[in-house]
Amino acid sequence: MPDGCVAAAALQVYCEPMVVNITAMPGLGDALEWVKHEISARVPKADLDQRDADYILEQLPGLWLLASLYFRADVRGLDRIPANGPVLMVGNHSGGNLPPDTFVFTLAFCSYFGVERPFYQLAHNLVVSMPGLGSLRKFGTVAANHDNATLALASGAALLVYPGGDYEVFRPSWERHDVDFGGRKGYVKLAREAGVPIVPIASVGGQEAALFLDRGQWLAKLLMVDKLARLKSVPILFAPPWGLTVSDFIPRLPLPTKVVIEVQEPIDAADIANADDDVINDKVLASLQGAVDRLGAERRFPVIG
Repeated sequence: MPDGCVAAAALQVYCEPMVVNITAMPGLGDALEWVKHEISARVPKADLDQRDADYILEQLPGLWLLASLYFRADVRGLDRIPANGPVLMVGNHSGGNLPPDTFVFTLAFCSYFGVERPFYQLAHNLVVSMPGLGSLRKFGTVAANHDNATLALASGAALLVYPGGDYEVFRPSWERHDVDFGGRKGYVKLAREAGVPIVPIASVGGQEAALFLDRGQWLAKLLMVDKLARLKSVPILFAPPWGLTVSDFIPRLPLPTKVVIEVQEPIDAADIANADDDVINDKVLASLQGAVDRLGAERRFPVIG
């Protein structure tokens, strides 16, 4: 176990019972449910009309220039994505609450297929409800849940999902080339129900935008945000300009890491319909891990690429 995780592991032994005892206190359960309801009520509904093609067209040149210069964006294989119709794109996820992979791929997709093609991205409830981030909804970002995903695909849109979510995006930086959905495979059922193909999207570089030290799952339980806000991780990281930071909600400057993204071969909707979830999930993970290993081997140094 890395030295930085020893203290966290030791604390977990004592913190978990504390959480259980606190939540068992009389009357606290109702209070927690009220807080949970208030947080959920602030999450914007998936109004697909909030995506603004004119706004994207206006912002795209400047943002793509930023992505090209700052992250030295290299996106490959966009021609493997079906040219029209609904499609579920499934990626490995990196970079914390400022994920370069989502930023770069969204811009690349809109540049390649045009802003008129409907394209949505699923994100954590807190991300889409944070003040000042309304521009994300204009780019097509909606809260990550099954209903919103179904609605987007039913509209004929392309949809980008990251099954690993906060579990994967806050993994320690020394695990940066590990693809790990944390056992989540609901996306397979989503694709089967919608009758759409799955396109794996592999990326490297994003987890080098900061030095992630610990997922902080023990801290999420201690603070009870796992129950109140669906946050399974309160990460511990080192990033400019603050240095050592707990949680990733304090604005920070991502390191100018080189981001490389590669689209993999699609998995046909007919194959998904006739296979078990585990079979398709294993196929997606194998495709992503193989690509990440290959792309990672191209990198000579962290951040520099």
